[in-house]
Amino acid sequence: MNFRIYLLAMVAGAALVLLGSCSSSKSNLAYFRDITSETEVVKLPPVEPIKIAPDDELFITVTSSEAAATAHFNLPSTNPATQKDLNIYQSPRQLTYIVNSRGDISFPQLGTLHVAGMTTEQLQADLMSRISKWVEDPTVSVRLLNYRVNVLGEVNRPGAILVNANRYTILDALADAGDMTPYGERQDVLLIREENGNQKRVLLDITSSDLLTSEYYYLQPNDYIYVKPNKVREGNAKYDSNKSYKLSMISTVVSASSVIASLIIALAVK
Repeated sequence: MNFRIYLLAMVAGAALVLLGSCSSSKSNLAYFRDITSETEVVKLPPVEPIKIAPDDELFITVTSSEAAATAHFNLPSTNPATQKDLNIYQSPRQLTYIVNSRGDISFPQLGTLHVAGMTTEQLQADLMSRISKWVEDPTVSVRLLNYRVNVLGEVNRPGAILVNANRYTILDALADAGDMTPYGERQDVLLIREENGNQKRVLLDITSSDLLTSEYYYLQPNDYIYVKPNKVREGNAKYDSNKSYKLSMISTVVSASSVIASLIIALAVK
């Protein structure tokens, strides 16, 4: 009887340890674990304006109540150049502007304009001011087409994300990437950003609410986010690699043994 009680106690203890480890594992998946109050108001970090840079692609349209008055301020439309484009665009679309290495674009009627360092809102206001000399109450729309961020590593949908908003956060990027997998290292997320010819590398802790007020909360075009694998993933990868190696060795040994056995049988028959 004492042995049975001892055995039951051991099983219960093992179950508690297992449940505890599972609970700990689940808690490690949570974001912003330090937020405990039901309501909390914090000041958001300032949003860095997105400035136009060389190699950016801009879509600019000029309209007014008199369509003919602004027609010559717009680039012509063109048919899709490739089959891939044809699958996306069923009708002709307006050409776009590519900012050259000097930060300039060539604008119809206005000539060469230096746009690097301006925001899309600033360029829009500048064009409206210039075009107002010829057209009454023009409407100008400026969009940055190549605003994308890249999310790699332990997320469900890694890859490039095309952004259509002026404010885009690291949480938006993770959401668009399908969130982290359970194997993502949440306390060591790497952000890579290029600024003024320099590369900045920042480690971010998604489990801390400090991220929400960090200067890196809002992303910039061409930011790279890399979610590192945690120790469980690395251990599984190492185990799978060793397992594959062992299976390969066993297969090789079995194949070699089979060949040797066939040779021995053939010699014995002779």
